[in-house]
Amino acid sequence: MFDHLSLGVSNLQRSINFYNVVLAPLGIKCLFNLPYVAAYGIDRPMFWIGNRGVTEIEPSKGFHLAFVASDRSEVDAFYAAAMQVGAKDDGKPGLRPQYHPNYYAAFAIDPDGYRIEAVCHNPQ
Repeated sequence: MFDHLSLGVSNLQRSINFYNVVLAPLGIKCLFNLPYVAAYGIDRPMFWIGNRGVTEIEPSKGFHLAFVASDRSEVDAFYAAAMQVGAKDDGKPGLRPQYHPNYYAAFAIDPDGYRIEAVCHNPQ
């Protein structure tokens, strides 16, 4: 059901330093670090922290939840359904190669302002 989740943080480097230490005993490590986001996991990124390119944000407004899609048509259908019921666009369906070559996702903002995503990792 869930693919990964993200938390908005007010100071990315401070949070990286914190999570590097507290997640290590669980076998969870930072798998990659982009300019405004870091991703943690064991085999693949499942916990993300970031500040979306700004220096200060309210962390509670940074929550993000990604749902698993079995294929790209499900991602497209998720996005269409979200737009139909009044969600705000936060990223049309498409590849996000900055994450990996097959990362196909769509993003929407729900009625309470939470960022939701559907993602397919399959190469079709």
